[in-house]
Amino acid sequence: MHKRPDDEPKDPLHVTPPRRWAAGVPAVVHALTYSLEQTSPRRAGVTLLTMNQVGGIDCPGCAWADPAPGHRHRNEYCENGAKHINDEATTRRVTADFFRRHPVSDLARRSDLWLNQQGRLTAPMVKREGRDHYEPIGWDDAFELLSRELTSLGSPDEAVFYTSGRASNEAAFVLQLFARAFGTNNLPDCSNMCHESSGYALHETLGTGKGTVRLHDLHQSDLIFLVGQNPGSNHPRQLSALEQAKRRGARIVAVNPLPEAGLLRFKNPQEVNGVIGRGIPIADRFLHIRLGGDLALFQGLNRLLLEAEDARPGDVLDQDFIRANTSGFEEFARHVRAVSWDDVTAATGLTRTEIERVRDDVLRSERVIVCWAMGLTQHRHAVPTIREIVNFLMLRGNLGRAGAGACPVRGHSNVQGDRTMGIWEQMPDSFLDALQREFGFDPPRAHGLDSVNAIRAMREGRVKLFLSLAGNFVRAAPDSAVTEEAMRGCRLTAHISTKLNRSHTVCGGTALILPTLGRTERDVQAGGEQFVTVENSMSEVHTSRGRLEPASPLLLSEVAILCRLACRTLDDRTPDGRAPDGQAFDGSAGIPWREFEADYGAIRDRISRVVPGLHDFNRRVARPGGISLPNPVNEGVFPTAQGKALFTRNAGPAPHVPEGHLLLQTMRSHDQWNTVPYTADDRYRGIRGSRKVVLVNPADLRELGLSGGQRVDLVSVWTDDVERRAGGFEVVPYPTARGCAAAYYPETNVLVPLDSVAEFSNQPASKEIVVRLERLGG
Repeated sequence: MHKRPDDEPKDPLHVTPPRRWAAGVPAVVHALTYSLEQTSPRRAGVTLLTMNQVGGIDCPGCAWADPAPGHRHRNEYCENGAKHINDEATTRRVTADFFRRHPVSDLARRSDLWLNQQGRLTAPMVKREGRDHYEPIGWDDAFELLSRELTSLGSPDEAVFYTSGRASNEAAFVLQLFARAFGTNNLPDCSNMCHESSGYALHETLGTGKGTVRLHDLHQSDLIFLVGQNPGSNHPRQLSALEQAKRRGARIVAVNPLPEAGLLRFKNPQEVNGVIGRGIPIADRFLHIRLGGDLALFQGLNRLLLEAEDARPGDVLDQDFIRANTSGFEEFARHVRAVSWDDVTAATGLTRTEIERVRDDVLRSERVIVCWAMGLTQHRHAVPTIREIVNFLMLRGNLGRAGAGACPVRGHSNVQGDRTMGIWEQMPDSFLDALQREFGFDPPRAHGLDSVNAIRAMREGRVKLFLSLAGNFVRAAPDSAVTEEAMRGCRLTAHISTKLNRSHTVCGGTALILPTLGRTERDVQAGGEQFVTVENSMSEVHTSRGRLEPASPLLLSEVAILCRLACRTLDDRTPDGRAPDGQAFDGSAGIPWREFEADYGAIRDRISRVVPGLHDFNRRVARPGGISLPNPVNEGVFPTAQGKALFTRNAGPAPHVPEGHLLLQTMRSHDQWNTVPYTADDRYRGIRGSRKVVLVNPADLRELGLSGGQRVDLVSVWTDDVERRAGGFEVVPYPTARGCAAAYYPETNVLVPLDSVAEFSNQPASKEIVVRLERLGG
C-alpha cells in the first residue's frame, strides 16, 4: 500500500527558463516515477502495456485517436497518459476512517492536489443535513435516499444530470435515458465548458458538429495549423502524428499566445533520434498572436486569398467546390474584402508581412488541416472565429478529401461519445423520436439546461438536486464563488466518482458520494465480465476492458449505479403506478434496467437502433479498431437546411483592455489532467513548487511597474462591479504575447464571470479575462 500524503506540499517556487523541446527521456522518467509512487511495478506494467492496445484499456485521459491495429507501438501512450492511468490505479485508499478524521470543513480548505492524492474512494458515503462529516451508508439506503429526493421534486426539471467525458458510452446512454424517462432534458456536460463553440459553429456551417479529419489525414497533409492548443501537455500523442507529417514533407504553423515546448521541437522517446538525438522541429512558423486575435488572423488570410485570386483568376480558389457545395460566397467575400488591415494587425499583434508569409504557405499547399482546442473555443467570439476557419478551408476546397479538413481536438477521453449517446440538453427531434420508438415513452421536447444555465438555475432555487456522473463540476465551472453558493443551495448533491475532489466538499443540504469502478478495473456483472466503449476525437468507437481487480468490493460500475437508481426511481412504485408520495410519472416503467446492468451488450443493442452509424454495434465494435462513424462532409454531403456548406460573415471585435490591465487566459500545467494537478510543477514552462503564478511579458511588467517574484492579487474587471479576486500569486516574467497574461486553472476560475460567455454557444470565456494586478500590501 502506497502511503497517502498527510500534509500539503510546501516547496518554494523555483523558476527556470522555459524548455525548448518536449518529451524525450525525461518524459519516460517522470511517467514511471509518478506511476511507481502511486502503485506497484506489477500493476503499472499491466496498465501501461495494455493501454490503447486492441482489447486493452482505453486511456482515461485525452481523446486522441489510436493508430490502426498493427501500427501501434507496444508502448502506445504518452507521459501524461501513463500518469493518469496509474493515478486511477493507485493503491492508496480513502476509507470511512478517513472521513471520520477529516470533516467537510477541513477538506474544503485542502488543495486540489492534496485531495486527489488521498487515493481511491471505497464505499458509499453520506453527509446529512446540518452535519460536518461524511459517514458510511449502504447502497440500498443511498439509492432510496436519492430516489426519494427525485420523486419528491415539484417537477423533473428541478433535477440536473451532469456528466464528464470520463463516462463510457454505455453509462452515458443509460444516464440520458434515465433523465428523459424521468422527464427532463437537463443534461449539462463538460463539453458545454470546453468545445460547445466548435459544435455550434461546425453544425451551423457544415451540418455536423464533429471534426472531419481522421488520423491518417494528418499524415497526408501539406500544411497543418495548430491554433490555440498545446499538444505537448494536453494531447502529447498528437506530436507523434505531427512528426510523421513532418517526415512526409508537411509544414506546420503554430498560432498561440505562448511559445510551447511541444510546438517547438519533439523528441519522440520511442525513436532513437528522440532518445539520443535532437528530435524534430514541429512548427515551421510560430505566430505569437494576442489573445482573441484568431478571428482577425483568418479574416486577414481570407482577404489575401481573395486578392490572390483576383491577380490569378482560377488559380487560387477552388471554384468548382465553391459552386457545387457552398452557399453565401458573394456576401462573405464582400464582407472580408472590407476588413481593415489596421484592425487585423491591432487585434493579432502580428505584422501584415507575417500573415502574408502564411498565405504563401497556403498557396503552396494542396491539402490543409486546421486543428484547434480551447485556446479558440473559450472566447466570447469563439463561434465566429471557428466559422471563419471553415470559410478559410472552403476557399481552396479543403473539406471532404484526404489530408484536409477541420480538426477540433477534444481534451477528454469520451466527451465526444457522450454527445453521440445523447448527453446534450438540445438533442434534435430525430434522436428523441428514435428513443420513443425504441422504448415506448415520449421524451420531453423542451430544451434543458446547459452547464452555465444550470448554475444560474441552482442559484435562483429552480434546481434542487444535482447528480454528477464523474467529473469535478465545482472546479471545472466558472465564477467559483457563485458556483459553490449555487451548489450549496441544492437540497441534495450526489457524485458518482473514483477519487476525492473539490466537488465533494461543496455540499447541498444532503450530499452523497457514490464510488465507482475505474476504467482500469475488471467489471463483472451477472452476465459475466463486461467491456465498455468510447469515441475519440476522430469519431472512432472502440472497446475498453479493465484489467485490475476493483479497489474495493463495495464499488459498483457506473452502469450499475445508474440502472439501480433508475429502477428504484421509475419502476419500484406502488401498484397504481405512482410513486409512494402519490406523484405521477411520465417516464416508462418498461425499460429493462436490470437487463442493462447484467449485460452491457443489451445496452449496445438498443444504441444500435437509436444512434445513426452504430447499427450492429456489438459485432462491429468487437473487431480490432472498432467502428469509424460516418461523417457526411467526407461523403460530399452537407446536412444544413440549404443542403450546402455555408460561407458566413463574421464580426467580433478584439477584447478591449483598459490601460494598466492585461488580458488573462486560464491554462493547464504540464503536470495536470483537467482540474486535477499531479504535482505543483510545470516542467516545460520552467515552473516548480507552486501553481499560484501569473506569467506576464517582461515589457508589460516594466510598464506596470512590477518585477519577477513580486506577489500580487489578480482582480478581474467585469460589468457587474462584483470584485472577483484570486489572491497571493507570484509574478513570473515569461514570453507571453504583449498585453496578455496566463495563469493556471482551476485556481483562477474564480475570476471568470458566470455571464462572460461565448455568443451563441454559452460557453464560459475562460481565455478572455480582463484583470489588473494589485501588489500585495499596496
